[in-house]
Amino acid sequence: MPNGKNDIVRLKSVRLLRSKAELETLPKGKLLVNTINAFSYNNAKKDEAFAMALVNGDVLIPDGMSVVKACQWLKNPDAPKERVAGWDLFMHEMRKLNALKPLETSIHHERKRVLFFGSSEKVLDVIKERARKDFPNLEVVTYSPPYKDEFSEEESKAMVDFINDADPDLMWVGMTAPKQEKWTYQHWGEMNVRCHVGTVGAVFDFYAGTTKRAPLWWQQHGIEWLYRLMKEPRRMWKRYIIGNVEFLWYVIGEKLKG
Repeated sequence: MPNGKNDIVRLKSVRLLRSKAELETLPKGKLLVNTINAFSYNNAKKDEAFAMALVNGDVLIPDGMSVVKACQWLKNPDAPKERVAGWDLFMHEMRKLNALKPLETSIHHERKRVLFFGSSEKVLDVIKERARKDFPNLEVVTYSPPYKDEFSEEESKAMVDFINDADPDLMWVGMTAPKQEKWTYQHWGEMNVRCHVGTVGAVFDFYAGTTKRAPLWWQQHGIEWLYRLMKEPRRMWKRYIIGNVEFLWYVIGEKLKG
C-alpha cells in the first residue's frame, strides 16, 4: 500500500473554501488560489514541496467530491459543504472582472487585463478567441512557457519578468499539477502583481474545448472522474483506479491517527 512521506496536507484540519458562495468573499489584491482533489492530495503526500505550495497559498478550494466527503467524514471543522471546481473559480472571476468599470481595476490599462500563463500556443489562441466573445471588456494576454518538467533560472526569470511587465488584473496558471503550484509558490515573492492568481490546470483545455467536461449530471453526482476515465482510459486508469484506492488508504490513515 502507498506510503506517504509527510502529513503537511491533512484533510482533517486543512482550511478550505466551504462553498461557491464564498468565492464572493475573496479579498481584493494579491491572492494565490490553489485547488485540491484526490489526485493532488495523493501527490502532496509524497512531494513535500508540492504540499507546502498547497497549504501556503492564500486560498485552497475543494475541486473534488472525494475531498469534500473525506473532510466531512474526518470532521474537519472547516469541511466544505460542496465541491468548488477550478471551473467555478474561473467563471466567477472572469464574469466579475468583465462586469467592472475600468477605474475599479487598473489605471494602467484601457481594458481589464487577464493573463493566461501556460499551455500551448495552439490552446492559448483558442482561449484568446473565445474570451474575446465571452468577455468583451477584457484584454487577454498569453504566455506559453517551455514544455519541460523543470525550468532553468534564466527561463524562470524571463517568465517572472513577463508577468510583471504584463501587470494583469487577473492571472491564470495552467502548467498542470504539481508543476504549476510549485513554480508559482516558489516565485510568488518575485511577482509584483496586485491581483488574484489561480492555478487551474485543466481549465485551460476545458475552456478551449480541447478536453470536454463531463455533462452536468455527472458533475452534480460527484462522478466526473468516471466520465473522464471512460473517455480516456489509457491515460486516466492509473490516476483514477489506483489513485482512488491510494486516496482511501491515506484518508483512513488520517482517521486512525486521530
